[in-house]
Amino acid sequence: MGRGESGSWVTIGTFARLCRLSAKALRRYDELGLLPPALVDPVNGYRYYAEEQVETARLVAWLRRIGMPLNRIKEVVALGDPGAAAAAIRDYWAQVEAETAARRDLAAFLADHLSAREAEGPVGLVRPEGLEEPVRSVGAQMQAGVPGPLGTLGIRYATRSVRGAVRERNQDAAYAGARLLAVADGFGARGAGASAAAIDALKPVALGAAGAAGLLNVLEDAAERAARAVRDAVAGNGADGEPDGSGTTLTAMVWDGAQLGLVHIGDSRAHLLRDGGLFRITHDHSVVQSMIDDGSLTEAEASSHPQRALLLRALVGGGGGAAVSTPDVRLQEVRPGDRYLLCSDGLSAVVGGAETARVLAGADGPGTAVRELVALAVAAGGPDDVSCVVADVVSL
Repeated sequence: MGRGESGSWVTIGTFARLCRLSAKALRRYDELGLLPPALVDPVNGYRYYAEEQVETARLVAWLRRIGMPLNRIKEVVALGDPGAAAAAIRDYWAQVEAETAARRDLAAFLADHLSAREAEGPVGLVRPEGLEEPVRSVGAQMQAGVPGPLGTLGIRYATRSVRGAVRERNQDAAYAGARLLAVADGFGARGAGASAAAIDALKPVALGAAGAAGLLNVLEDAAERAARAVRDAVAGNGADGEPDGSGTTLTAMVWDGAQLGLVHIGDSRAHLLRDGGLFRITHDHSVVQSMIDDGSLTEAEASSHPQRALLLRALVGGGGGAAVSTPDVRLQEVRPGDRYLLCSDGLSAVVGGAETARVLAGADGPGTAVRELVALAVAAGGPDDVSCVVADVVSL
């Protein structure tokens, strides 16, 4: 053991005991450039560590315990500043919780689906009795499934999209058709191309739905195709041919004649108006939403938070701060009389829930609803692009 400029050097064995990492792990972290030793003996190759490296090594050990990938740990350690590192850890854990919630919802659906099939044969899924309070996530309080003997169902729809007051061009994309409803909010230099590519990728796969299991497969295919399409649309458009961080949110619903499948990533939203109550059925993948979830921020405070537009998850080509990932997918139970709203945050950021509910409940059809909602956003100053899709579930 020797001495470095600011303290003692210890052998790899002693250092491993101090930081509670194995010598094998330390050698691996050295190879990755995550935790290099302070000194390597040029003759025998022995590794020596400085005592002041213990705190960093313990942080690495703790981050591994919460399951953080080594590349993310390397980024956190490189930040140096404790405040920035803390923020990065919070962002990572918010992403983990969002992805876990999506897997939990899908697991619950699959378990209920299989239980229903065992009890009732091929009839279908258990239908919920109803909704008693607004929801953040469809999986939290609703079981998805095929409705009971309601006759043939169909949807009537309308869409509208306008450029924001401070935007040079509209980077939103919105689409409404017999099988697909979608809103995407692009960002970055190639945001318009990203949002259009995401929705275009959904159009062909939306035609293949057949039953609950079939629709789940369609949704998975749609999510993967949308992610690939956005990566292709923005690839190599930054400096030196690198991705420039452009991307898009995506909130879409696929209709198979009996139920709706939801594809969602980012902070565009889907709402359901049912029996006079307005329910949010998507969960924002954003920094402020993660702070609301952990109790450090209220809904009222979120509207004016300086990081309200910062996303934890989005469809991106690389860089830009948002994690590269595919959307969440789930099934949505439907009833005649349901009215659905899909919108970009250009609407939700400036028009409150009470006003949105009033317009949706009072409009005589989807066309009237989208016109009035967009008009409200424009009247409120509407700095961002505003896009809406409204669809009614009707008995045919």
